[in-house]
Amino acid sequence: MKVKVNGQPADLDAGMNLEQLIKFYRLKIDQVVVELNRKVPAKAAYAATLLKEGDEVEIVKFLGGG
Repeated sequence: MKVKVNGQPADLDAGMNLEQLIKFYRLKIDQVVVELNRKVPAKAAYAATLLKEGDEVEIVKFLGGG
């Protein structure tokens, strides 16, 4: 299925959920915030939130520093 991730086209497996998407990009769930179609789902719902054709996902990674 075709979706946009951080503004870039991505061709992903059908039935992928947000948790799988985060792991696909080798990120850690506790270090990111995900916006799906301009809404921010709860992290507890990532595994149950299936992506659909045409979805737009923004993944923001937290950075530490001083």
